[in-house]
Amino acid sequence: MPPDDLPPSPLAGFVEYPHDEENFLADVQAGLSMPQKTLPSKYFYDDAGSRLFEEITELPEYYPTRTEVALLERHAAEMTEPAGTGATLVEFGAGASKKVRLLLDALRAPAAFIPVDISCGQLVAAARALATDYPHVQVVPVCADYTQPFELPSVGGDFRLGFFPGSTIGNFTTEEAKSFLAAVATDLGPGAGLIIGADLRKDSATLRAAYNDARGVTAAFNLNLLVRINRELDADFDIGGFAHDARWNDAAGRIEMHLVSRRTQQVSLAGVTYGFRAGESILTEYSHKYTVAGFAALACAAGWNHGRVWIDSAGLFSVHWLIAR
Repeated sequence: MPPDDLPPSPLAGFVEYPHDEENFLADVQAGLSMPQKTLPSKYFYDDAGSRLFEEITELPEYYPTRTEVALLERHAAEMTEPAGTGATLVEFGAGASKKVRLLLDALRAPAAFIPVDISCGQLVAAARALATDYPHVQVVPVCADYTQPFELPSVGGDFRLGFFPGSTIGNFTTEEAKSFLAAVATDLGPGAGLIIGADLRKDSATLRAAYNDARGVTAAFNLNLLVRINRELDADFDIGGFAHDARWNDAAGRIEMHLVSRRTQQVSLAGVTYGFRAGESILTEYSHKYTVAGFAALACAAGWNHGRVWIDSAGLFSVHWLIAR
């Protein structure tokens, strides 16, 4: 719930789907039991992880955020024009709100904004700031895991416009991405729009640098997942016993983030011991990179019609307009 010591809320409402610690534990146990150990990337985003990710977006090596922001700054009016007047804007995976402000400024008299995110603290803080700055927009944050079923609040106008920036869609496997996009089409309804960012395939050196920054912020972000597991699930990961590594998998068209064991060691969690060999890794995140045609085909297979696409002059990043069938 929002902290009690904050001043009276400018929010039109707040919806929370409580975090289920049993699901967190079950997901971690299942992932650590696989031949290639894995941890779900959605658990990166506790308050510390959310802050570290915002720091990542400002790094010189990390091109996606600044490139997507530039596209939104240049083309927001075109992107939002089909939404008409009085639309409800729904952001999946709401962050620090810089990008969504560009859409709210471009929309004609938006009726409501529904940010959805798993990190409640950052979500509520950003939503309060937006509600203050956009007093004529109903702002109703929803604290939820948007990869799981939840209901959107019934606020705002008839036309719903989804927003899924940052190429977060690349964190899913192809089948997961298709399922997620199909669920979003159902949630928003027939005829709804979706503005979605998709990172494009490019040279591997640029990609490796973006996920192995010189300052080590991405490494801290990755390792914070183990810090969270220790804190919330009472595990005993030795944080210094693991190293961050981001690898380009050309055959799969994706960056893979790993936590690599520096030595032979054991980790205890909920009465079970998991062994690690020196050099053995935990796969913590995919980041798929697309071609425009490949992403359009994915969207169409998930129940969307592909409309316009905007690409920066260097061909680094794309933003797509989709229409729910």
